[in-house]
Amino acid sequence: MSVTSTIVEPVLNFSGVPAYALVGGLAFGEAALFFGFLLPGETAVIIGGVLAYQQSVSLTVMSLVVVTAAILGDSVGYEVGKRYGGRLLGTRIFARHQEAIAGAQGFLRRSGGRAVFLGRFTAFLRAVMPGMAGAARMPYRKFLIFNALGGITWGLGFTLLGYLAGASYHRLELYAGRFSQAILLVVLVAVAILLIRRHRAKAAMLAADALPPAHERTSPDSAARPSAES
Repeated sequence: MSVTSTIVEPVLNFSGVPAYALVGGLAFGEAALFFGFLLPGETAVIIGGVLAYQQSVSLTVMSLVVVTAAILGDSVGYEVGKRYGGRLLGTRIFARHQEAIAGAQGFLRRSGGRAVFLGRFTAFLRAVMPGMAGAARMPYRKFLIFNALGGITWGLGFTLLGYLAGASYHRLELYAGRFSQAILLVVLVAVAILLIRRHRAKAAMLAADALPPAHERTSPDSAARPSAES
């Protein structure tokens, strides 16, 4: 049994307020407290949908709890990044993720609000994107719009998927993880292509700067031709 399964299996025995609090807390803490490095939030949300299927909770209430918790958690992550972003990204918890963080920062600079929306569907980006948006001083109103769109789509989608999957949530959890990995791969490839293009453009500019001005260039024919005075 995986570590994730060990953590979430007991949740299947929850019902009512404790279930709402636990699933909502995990959805909230993924970006606000960086729980996403330990437990992908969609796993907890899928479990919330399964609990609704088991009639341990209300599907409508669980969906509202997840969406609200996701949006609030990202907003807290945004504020943390705005105040402490530079120092926080240099701490030990992010030491092994510097390359991925650099890629995510490039993706954020290039795509802006779309990066916030798409980041909601990848575990790693879901944990760090709000903080990086805050550190980059993205206007909060813009961040909130795309964050809300992503939170609503993600929260409703995965809660409903868990509900429809019922007892087969383990298989759905696997598919969700593969989907997140696919999105992250696409993002990293796009960033790599952007960096290669910038490197080539910079090399071309340096090569152009190394050439002498046009009026100082002498063609081989003119150099070999004797002057009229001689």
